[in-house]
Amino acid sequence: MNPKQGKLQIIHYRDKCIGCNACVEAAPERWAISKKDGKAILLKANEKKGIYTITTHVMEYEANLEASKNCPVHIIHLKLL
Repeated sequence: MNPKQGKLQIIHYRDKCIGCNACVEAAPERWAISKKDGKAILLKANEKKGIYTITTHVMEYEANLEASKNCPVHIIHLKLL
């Protein structure tokens, strides 16, 4: 696959988030911390049954891979589409 083509799906199991901020530090354009409950927010994502997903450009892969690897509770998953 050409690294400049394709889609990336990011999946976030927010209920298990501990608000450590590792995802925000790795990919601040895609993650933020909620002022309401202190947990991470996957920006512009859709929610279904507490699971947040977004399909975005594959160019975001490296930063979000770092976010996934740094997450101490392993609740960020990536799928190349």
